[in-house]
Amino acid sequence: QMKSPDAERPLSTGLNSKLVKENGKLTEKVWKSGGMYGAAIDKVIYWLEKAKTVTENQKQANALALLIQYYKTGDLKKWDDYNTAWVSATDGNIDYINGFIEVYNDPLGHKGSYESVVQIKDFDMSRKMEVVSREAQWFEDHSPLLPQHKKKNVVGVSYKTVNVASEAGDSSPSTPIGINLPNADWIRAEHGSKSVSLGNIIDAYNNAGGSGRLKEFVNDDEELRLAEKYGELSSKLHTALHEVVGHASGQINPGVGTPKETLKSYASTMEEGRADLVGLYFLYDPKLQELGLVDNWKEMGKAAYDNYIRNGLMMQLVRLEPGAEIEESHMRNRQWVSAWVFEKGKKDNVIEKVVRNGKTYFNITDYDKLHDLFGQLLRETQRIKSEGDYNAAKKLVENYGVKVDQAIHKEVLARNAQFKEAPYRGFVNPYITPVKDTSGKVTDYILKYPKTFSEQMLEYAKEYSFLPDNN
Repeated sequence: QMKSPDAERPLSTGLNSKLVKENGKLTEKVWKSGGMYGAAIDKVIYWLEKAKTVTENQKQANALALLIQYYKTGDLKKWDDYNTAWVSATDGNIDYINGFIEVYNDPLGHKGSYESVVQIKDFDMSRKMEVVSREAQWFEDHSPLLPQHKKKNVVGVSYKTVNVASEAGDSSPSTPIGINLPNADWIRAEHGSKSVSLGNIIDAYNNAGGSGRLKEFVNDDEELRLAEKYGELSSKLHTALHEVVGHASGQINPGVGTPKETLKSYASTMEEGRADLVGLYFLYDPKLQELGLVDNWKEMGKAAYDNYIRNGLMMQLVRLEPGAEIEESHMRNRQWVSAWVFEKGKKDNVIEKVVRNGKTYFNITDYDKLHDLFGQLLRETQRIKSEGDYNAAKKLVENYGVKVDQAIHKEVLARNAQFKEAPYRGFVNPYITPVKDTSGKVTDYILKYPKTFSEQMLEYAKEYSFLPDNN
């Protein structure tokens, strides 16, 4: 029931608090210094104060100062002020993400999970990929959205490829491969957004394990050839388009509330699906070759489409227990996107379901028509967000994104049993020790890694347990 003072710039109500009933009244326990989790937040403030003294430029220092004020007060207006300052601090080579941010774990989409990433710019890849952010307005203008849902002036879109130095909270041990922030739509519209692809994370995923699972689920040799030649590039480009163009695209109609207010529990999966669809639509476009990002846009696009459908309808099911429904927002969006285009393309046999020797495969027969279907679904998904159409969001997600075809799930688990790879992969953080010369100046760093995740977490528990048992 909380209302923001400025309806045009709504606060992220409930983002940094726990709601409890005390003596029959609802009370907000705010996460801040002197409040809930205060002992740990005081340590966060301690290190942010130190970081503020070694920033690369004044804009970075200004943003950190506002983040410190936010942690001290718990004031959500300070959180917005910080995000506005942070999004404009684009010149440095070191950056970070820090705060109670993503709301995927809250069914009502209010409570943020703590997340921290420290990142270093990948200079070579950032140079190659900055063309995507420079062309953000072109992508918006050429998207299949209804005219009234397009942004006339896309502002402040920045994109970098980074190497992660350390991650914590919601980003660890299972990490995103791309991040676009801030989440407030009004800040995106007025001030822009920052997008990063986590380059060393993507490289690690691509180089861990063999191609056995891929060979098991591709339909034919041509699909395998395209996947092996363009799989890594198409994945990086989809991440870039998803984060840079996808999340930054479109606008909400005047007077319509935020997605967490209008679409409620479906807001997160709808937003992720919408960003995926922007990426899918433009992955099959000659513009990417014109920008020098690919040598053959059509083959790369085919590889991207093959992978998305194969994963959305089959391969991601290895993460679920038998009989389970899909709960996680990203998994839901991959299935509802894939299942919708599969169903809508049936009359033209756009995607055919092939059963051979008792094994199921999905074969795309018409990539041009599939591209058009992705565009139709993107237009509808943006309409749902722009108009706050809860019933349409519910129908789309519940009809296509939640239920699992149990026969295919059983088959996928049986076919996957031969592979040793875990369905999820996690990362450990390095212990970073500075090397100093005789004058005390840092000249290098030594990186050492824990042997196991358990070793790392036991070390963290020993060194960083700042909260009393009752907090």
